[in-house]
Amino acid sequence: MRTLAANLRRLRKDRGWSQDALAAEARIDQNAVSLMENRRSNPTIVAIESLAKALKVPVAELLTPAKTPKTTRSVKADT
Repeated sequence: MRTLAANLRRLRKDRGWSQDALAAEARIDQNAVSLMENRRSNPTIVAIESLAKALKVPVAELLTPAKTPKTTRSVKADT
């Protein structure tokens, strides 16, 4: 659920869409979008497919954790 919520919010915001706009594109209720983004619902596969279609991404992109850049730590040598 965490992955779906994060990806859904990120993709929606990348497009500059409100939850209302995404809901309209996906033909689902705005409250359902809000609940999904806040990890408060278990969406059906039909809802996930509708969201993926509206966002023009494969379903897998909604369900796969986003790759985060690895941070490197610099280690100071003892002098």
